[in-house]
Amino acid sequence: MLTRRSSDTHAQNMRARIDSALGREEYGRRFATVEPVFGNIRHNKRLNRFTLRGRHKVDGQWKLFALVHNIEKWAKLRKAT
Repeated sequence: MLTRRSSDTHAQNMRARIDSALGREEYGRRFATVEPVFGNIRHNKRLNRFTLRGRHKVDGQWKLFALVHNIEKWAKLRKAT
């Protein structure tokens, strides 16, 4: 467990958390779980920017791309078994 001083800034606290052994392990797992999803949606699905305007419409567009990503994962898993 890290001790925090009240004089440290938020950035300093986060840097200390990431530089710890546990922080490095958790940060390393992020690349295996989260980053490939964004890479797939951005590069393979070509969602570099949203084509709709407004928070509600953008939210719907993002959920649609996420749904497609998850369906493809499910289909690959079903095909492998």
